Amino acid sequence: MQADVFELDLFETSQDAIDSLHEAGKRVICYINVGAWEEYRPDSVDFPASIIGKEYIGWPGERWLDISNYENFSALIAARFDLAASKGCDGVDPDNINGFQQDTGFSITAQDQLTYNIWLSEQAHLRGLSIGLKNNSIQIPDLVDHFDFALLEDCAFYGECENFQPFFEQRKTVFQIEYTDKFNSMDTFCPVAAANGYSAIFKNRELGAWVNLCPPTQAEN
Repeated sequence: MQADVFELDLFETSQDAIDSLHEAGKRVICYINVGAWEEYRPDSVDFPASIIGKEYIGWPGERWLDISNYENFSALIAARFDLAASKGCDGVDPDNINGFQQDTGFSITAQDQLTYNIWLSEQAHLRGLSIGLKNNSIQIPDLVDHFDFALLEDCAFYGECENFQPFFEQRKTVFQIEYTDKFNSMDTFCPVAAANGYSAIFKNRELGAWVNLCPPTQAEN
């Protein structure tokens, strides 16, 4: 196993798989969707209908959550964090924490998003979990002190990679993922990722097992 850190789905990954990675000296980040409802999750029926919004375009079975009223489903998110802690996840990747920029069907303000995201970081830290900032480059100045690492998708394609330098400056790891539906070659983004000090990989959008790793940066050696 070439990588030192693996990101795996919280619900779909077995305890044995997490234990095996730990035995091999690896760290495990568990993926948790905290900003969108997914119909296929075991706790999906417990979310109040009033906080389930518009379809998440491109991801069948997902709908945006009204995080401006996160208190109405906070116990469910807290339970997911409890599960992450009980399964031995080292950290969590909370996805879709930029709903204030999306067409969710709700009036979500930037302050609503900050309040919710800081609450998420507090919940993770209460359980001894590290937590990453997923995308949401606009709010980095307000959130970098609350999050332990950053995980960004398509930043090279959208020209947003430099925005995450505050994490690198605080010696916090930045994981960069670029996808084959946007780039034909790693040569376009790997040198820039290395210059930024980021740990970058190349993946298929379907997130299968295939992966190519950019050469390690000087900071990673």
